[in-house]
Amino acid sequence: MNLYALRAIYRFEMARAGRTLMQSIVSPVISTSLYFVVFGAAIGSRIPEVDGISYGAFIVPGLVMLSLLTQSIANASFGIYFPKFTGTIYELLSAPVSYFELVLSYVGAAATKSVILGLIILLTAGLFVPLRIDHPVWMIVFLLLTSVTFSLLGFIIGIWADGFEKLQIIPLLIVTPLTFLGGSFYSINILPPFWKTVALFNPVVYLISGFRWSFYGLADVEVGVSLGMTLVFLAVFVGIVAWIFRTGYRLKT
Repeated sequence: MNLYALRAIYRFEMARAGRTLMQSIVSPVISTSLYFVVFGAAIGSRIPEVDGISYGAFIVPGLVMLSLLTQSIANASFGIYFPKFTGTIYELLSAPVSYFELVLSYVGAAATKSVILGLIILLTAGLFVPLRIDHPVWMIVFLLLTSVTFSLLGFIIGIWADGFEKLQIIPLLIVTPLTFLGGSFYSINILPPFWKTVALFNPVVYLISGFRWSFYGLADVEVGVSLGMTLVFLAVFVGIVAWIFRTGYRLKT
């Protein structure tokens, strides 16, 4: 393994986060804090508790997951799209760097930034609501798996996109709505039976449910199912990335 090249790409991507600190860290934290203020005050006054948990604390895992998904995709997609845009990706493809090392460095940097952001948001949430984590190890597991999985999705989007506007299509039109409808601000158990069944087809439900379980021991679906579905998503995206490099899709033209 070319550790020098892997470290160089990883450090370059992490340095980019430092240069865009306002966009990468400060803006998502402020946006999430506003969710706490608005939803905690407006809805929390009408829904004091959910399964014995204060509403403000109940929505913390969903808000962390919302930021985690969007930022993982954004970091990874821009990271690989920009070399395509500038034409420097051909230097990467011709360098003595394997495809595995290339993906590992870009996805690893994007996932690292997302995990850091998620932990900062958790610390910020503690300023607004009483927060507890019943299963800290599983919280870290879900945090890491989700960050890596959606960084891979972002990497795929960055390869697929042929313009800056396309980088935002899937996050804005698909991922964000699925997150809002996936139980970020409510439990799907309060839905009528038909709509609860429909919600189970939303993949984000399993991510949020498993992550919330690690905090309060509450879950809309079995935690084993949530973990299994997360691993399935990870495997699917790994397969797509492998296909991209095997076929040269949007890389060799």
